[in-house]
Amino acid sequence: QVQLAESGGGLAQPGGSLRLSCAASAFIFSNYSMSWYRQAPGKAREFVANSNNRGENLNYADSVKGRFTISRDNVRNTLYLHMNNLKPENTAVYYCKAWDSGVNIYWGQGTQVTVSS
Repeated sequence: QVQLAESGGGLAQPGGSLRLSCAASAFIFSNYSMSWYRQAPGKAREFVANSNNRGENLNYADSVKGRFTISRDNVRNTLYLHMNNLKPENTAVYYCKAWDSGVNIYWGQGTQVTVSS
């Protein structure tokens, strides 16, 4: 059964850092592009960052450029999101998404990130 399992969320202070992980299983991770999305309370889910299947062609939402870095390890089948200089408005549930050139799209269950002093 395909699974994307996010971890690494928690409570961080403004200006702090967190590293999110998304462990993939039961599909060929290296064939899939990967993204991070987030959803804040009362708001729609929004794009954060993405990577092609080789860890290239990285794209970021304007609000996180220069602070967040997406990366992936195709040996460990894991996607990462390094988040620095966190702000209260970054509080959200963060989701990873996998998709290929066909019709396959998979989502994880999300991990909560709370930025507060």
